[in-house]
Amino acid sequence: MRVHFISIGGAVMHNMAIALHKKGYQVTGTDDEIYEPALSRLKNYGLLPASFGWQPELITTDIDAIILGMHARKDNPEIARAQELGLKIYSFPEYMYEQTKDKLRIVVGGSHGKTSTTAMILHVLNYHNLEFDYLVGSQLAGFETMVGFSHTSKIAVFEGDEYLTSALDLRPKFHVYQANIGIITGIAWDHINVFPTFENYLWQFKKFVQDIPETGAIIYCESDPEVKKLLDQTETACAKIAYQTPSFEVVNGKFMLNSALTGLPHSTTLSFFGSHNLQNMMAAMHACLKVGLNQSQFFEAIQSFTGTAKRLETIKETEDSLVFRDFAHAPSKLKATVNAVRELYPNRKLIAIYELHTYSSLNKDFLPHYKNTLVQADVRAVLFSKHALEIKKMPMLSKEDVANGFGENVQVFTDKNELRVFIKSHYTGQENLLLMSSGTFDGMDLEF
Repeated sequence: MRVHFISIGGAVMHNMAIALHKKGYQVTGTDDEIYEPALSRLKNYGLLPASFGWQPELITTDIDAIILGMHARKDNPEIARAQELGLKIYSFPEYMYEQTKDKLRIVVGGSHGKTSTTAMILHVLNYHNLEFDYLVGSQLAGFETMVGFSHTSKIAVFEGDEYLTSALDLRPKFHVYQANIGIITGIAWDHINVFPTFENYLWQFKKFVQDIPETGAIIYCESDPEVKKLLDQTETACAKIAYQTPSFEVVNGKFMLNSALTGLPHSTTLSFFGSHNLQNMMAAMHACLKVGLNQSQFFEAIQSFTGTAKRLETIKETEDSLVFRDFAHAPSKLKATVNAVRELYPNRKLIAIYELHTYSSLNKDFLPHYKNTLVQADVRAVLFSKHALEIKKMPMLSKEDVANGFGENVQVFTDKNELRVFIKSHYTGQENLLLMSSGTFDGMDLEF
């Protein structure tokens, strides 16, 4: 089988290329630029293009499938050549489905918690030596790639992003995966550059539910009012399985579960924390029950789950302080992340720093959705880059716009060096420091 990737250097695209190479496929690909870690990883597997840029001459009739990355534009000359030759062109999600169409597909959807929930499911299945195909949006301990395929597995687990499939296919990705078992972790308006109204955004989740077959199930968080409302109002022939935050204790800075929940003969100590992560855990549990594991098997395995890269990742720990890095960017993610750290250490001073980085977050009309998301922190600051706005060709924001959007005495910065001085003036080594961004804080040094 020969496949060619247009835009092979993407974060998930290069992982799929490696996964197919390991499955025994002949893989080629091109891109106009490739950065680390994709550059080194593709080179290690002999998949790095000889030169950068689009090369339509590489598109030949012996290619079985073209796989199209989201960053490839409609006018890409390789797409035009493939269309001329009548080659089969798949978006990334379409090819994930093509590889797994005869398997039980678990698709994790939701505005927040998708990566963590998916990672929990994968961890538990892996712990019990079950075979599966997978797609997850972060690098996980014990997994070389973010995409994996097997010739003999009967299960596939996907993180189901609601963002668009490709330049040629404007469906949300999680519709394309055609879930047998669907999960909705939460709903809070996101991707407003694609879904201009909340009603339009909600409809994507409604369709996700309605597309699940009668033999399948939708697992949903009834603690989230928007999710509960959606499921109450959506007719579906599949089974509905609701979950909520389980009871827990915090003992010596650790979240603990009792045996009545876990089915184990002793209390279970978790290596992750926060009510939101406990909700994710319950979603993962119900998914694992659907593939044949029992409750005690799930909780035996989940004890050793330590989280995912950049999701409440501890980057420094002392006796009196923790410094966390988190990928949070949407308002619901910010609030859940700040609240999780506050739950774990209710009496320790908390400094929360956030960078506006995405199209939605840098939109003036969207800023009011961030109101009071940082309220559980003692010190609150927000960074945005004027240069980022220029690159994205978006209207310029003022500090006042951002401050008014967040409320609650949030300090606003446009200079990373000024922000670093501000952080160092408050962080003495006796506090918890939470750094939240889907970017890099404009390249700020994060060593504190």
